[in-house]
Amino acid sequence: MTTPTHHQNIMNFLVDVLENKPHRGLLTAFRHSGKSTVVGIFVACVLYMRPNTRILVLSAETTLAARMVNHIRNILENHPLCVDMIPKNKKEWASGRITINRSVGIREPSVICQGIHGNITGSRADLIICDDVEVPNTCNTAQKREMLRERLRELDFILSPNGTMIYIGTPHTTDTIYRTCDTD
Repeated sequence: MTTPTHHQNIMNFLVDVLENKPHRGLLTAFRHSGKSTVVGIFVACVLYMRPNTRILVLSAETTLAARMVNHIRNILENHPLCVDMIPKNKKEWASGRITINRSVGIREPSVICQGIHGNITGSRADLIICDDVEVPNTCNTAQKREMLRERLRELDFILSPNGTMIYIGTPHTTDTIYRTCDTD
């Protein structure tokens, strides 16, 4: 069984955004194309290659972001290369946050999730994944779209210098927030 070409293209795009400045990317594709699945695999690979990376998964709702973190955790728990990454003490191994074995002295979890309107003040991240922040209930009026844009601008204060920000989603309106995402 081979990996579908569009999944390979998605992964290549994600790696390119991570490795090359300005470290900003926007991935839009049709619903059920496997975007979030490939992104979960990508995040697990980033943690494998760079275990001290702090990752924030942001979605329209915390439950949606938690599904992504659960997907990442499942990959880490079941992939043979990731066995040594799983901590013996799973204190930070829950649905909304996971911390892999890594250098001490890092305050933030390896991966944490939050809804777009949740409290992210004081957080720091090296990689921010904005997965489906635009959904019908966050973009069905001009006022909601502007509030969403304002909230997303705050992410620059959370992202570490030389950090990476990737938006993933499907546009839900002609005035989609994805047209104005800071990707360059």
